[in-house]
Amino acid sequence: MQQFFEFPVIPSFSFDSFVSCEGNGAALKFALKIADPADSESLLYLYGPSGSGKTHLLSSIAGSSFPYFSFREPVSPERLVSMFSAAGGLVVDDLQDIPDDPDLKRALWQLFNEFHTSGRTIAMAGATPPRELSTLDDHLTSRLLWGLIARLDTTDDSSRRMIIKKVADDHQIRIPDDVVDYVLATTSREVGALITAFKQLYRFSMAEKRRITLPLAREVREVSLAERVL
Repeated sequence: MQQFFEFPVIPSFSFDSFVSCEGNGAALKFALKIADPADSESLLYLYGPSGSGKTHLLSSIAGSSFPYFSFREPVSPERLVSMFSAAGGLVVDDLQDIPDDPDLKRALWQLFNEFHTSGRTIAMAGATPPRELSTLDDHLTSRLLWGLIARLDTTDDSSRRMIIKKVADDHQIRIPDDVVDYVLATTSREVGALITAFKQLYRFSMAEKRRITLPLAREVREVSLAERVL
């Protein structure tokens, strides 16, 4: 019989909690190299669709040692420079969202040069390969090609299944295979949507004090769809 207790969840952004699969294995390998102070590699660029794990790996590289910044957040050139001026690593996410601001692009380019010249860690990510980042300065695009580059793609069912089971393990819950298959069949291919679907199912099972089964998964989906209509 399944016991219903709240257990602490493993922190989201760490190498230990990253789900390695065929679609992201190279990216994880390269991220670990960049994060290793004894390794000579110091430049990494990751790309892939939203929810594929880029932010997870960049945040794992940054850890408590370096600042992490995403261009989904507003920032001034001065703020960007001050954020990283004394840091040991330049960790920047969502390069595709950098505003069309010449001063901001210049500040990022200068930071990149300073970090690269001094051999400090540089880890960046975007939605597309470097040459397809039309918002970037051409000089920075070409420099990104000097380092390690890896694509993340977790849209295959094998990868998505592993992700659901890993999140369930983090909650110390065993999720039946037929429930995993149902979630895969009824949820978007984006990783974030999969995790949200599992957490809704988990919370419902805890609140109702019921085991996670296929009938429960169907009930949770019906409730969710009804709430959207309302």
